[in-house]
This record gives sequence, C-alpha cells and structure tokens, in this order.
Amino acid sequence: MPKFALYVPLKPKPGKEKELEAFLKQGAGMAAQEAGTVTWYALDEDDGRYSIFDTFEDEAGRDAHLNGPIAKALMAKAEELLDEPVQIHKIKLVATK
Repeated sequence: MPKFALYVPLKPKPGKEKELEAFLKQGAGMAAQEAGTVTWYALDEDDGRYSIFDTFEDEAGRDAHLNGPIAKALMAKAEELLDEPVQIHKIKLVATK
C-alpha cells in the first residue's frame, strides 16, 4: 500500500488552460518512467483549477520524484503557465482501497 503522496494545486493563467493540460499529459508519460512513483494523476478540478496527485511507497520514492524531471519541468514552466506559485503538499496516506 502506498503510504506517501503529493498534492499540487495548479491555477493556470487566463488563456493557458490548454497549454497546462498538454503539459500535464506529458507528465503522465514521464511519471511512467519513475520506479518510485506508484500512481500519478493530473486532475481538472472543474473550477478553473487543475492539480497533480501522486502516491509513493516510501519517502525515497517521493523525494526522487520531487527532485526528478517532472518537478524540474513544472518549476521551469510555472511562471509562464501558472497564476499562482506552485504549492506542494506532502501527505501521508491513512487508508486506501
């Protein structure tokens, strides 16, 4: 069972929604290459916001992800695509099905 997660809310700049969606779709392919990432979701929260939610078996996997290519790409594109600074919430999972 995954024990750790990340939740990253994202608010695109006006007119950048499609570019953010395209970026997130690329992120899914990148996440598939990460051995320590159990699940990776890009979400359209239906209120003009998007988010990323991903899970990990251990802190090492989560740390590797936070220092990996997806995080670096997000930070490189943040000023161009996002209306708010990136906030990364580290979460411990209590239960899963």
